[in-house]
Amino acid sequence: MQVIGHRGAASLAPENTWESFDVALSVGVDAIETDIRATSDGKLILIHDKSLDRTTNGTGLVQITPWSVINKLDAGAWFGEKFSSAKVPLLRDSLERYGNRTHLVLEVKQVGIELLVLEMVKEFNLLDSVTFTSFNFPTVQNIKAQFPATKVGWLTSDFSQGNVMQAVDASLDQICLPASAVSPELVSTYQKIGLEVRAWKVTNTEVMKSAIQAGVDGMTVNFPHLLLEALGRKANF
Repeated sequence: MQVIGHRGAASLAPENTWESFDVALSVGVDAIETDIRATSDGKLILIHDKSLDRTTNGTGLVQITPWSVINKLDAGAWFGEKFSSAKVPLLRDSLERYGNRTHLVLEVKQVGIELLVLEMVKEFNLLDSVTFTSFNFPTVQNIKAQFPATKVGWLTSDFSQGNVMQAVDASLDQICLPASAVSPELVSTYQKIGLEVRAWKVTNTEVMKSAIQAGVDGMTVNFPHLLLEALGRKANF
């Protein structure tokens, strides 16, 4: 099973910062997941929310704020004072720093920026080291159509037969489901039709253990050290 640090190691350090990514790598994850949005002047940055308010000392919407403002914000003190030097990272700088050190799961949060993300990953020759995901189906469909060889997963809570077959018809590689929804039967069914199953929204260790028993191919967790331990792998924590 692929152990994926959610936004780095979001229970141990401020999400979507280099500090969080460094903790995740030190723990021993197989991959790091992060979120991508664009600033008002088109810079691709790593941040989950539409708004700056929750994870920085700034306010307002990301997409109407220029990089010159976001670059000066504190992205760590909300989590703990020792992280007050943390910044919102640029995707470009992060690909350069981590692209050859681990697998990256890039969730495209903003509709319409997916090809910019894809082109930047191609620029760094990292297509084999990246999985692209989104909750927006046209986004993942577009990425897969533009570059069929790259790995693409669809994040969804709706795993009705029609939706699952939509993913298959688009030649997607993964379907990413809430951890509480997976079962051994469900996972086996999807794997047999060529889809990997990745679990997200792992709210606690009981849900985590249930997803392990279901046989998922990967799991995105805020506490990757606990998942590694549950899998019998040494966590450097």
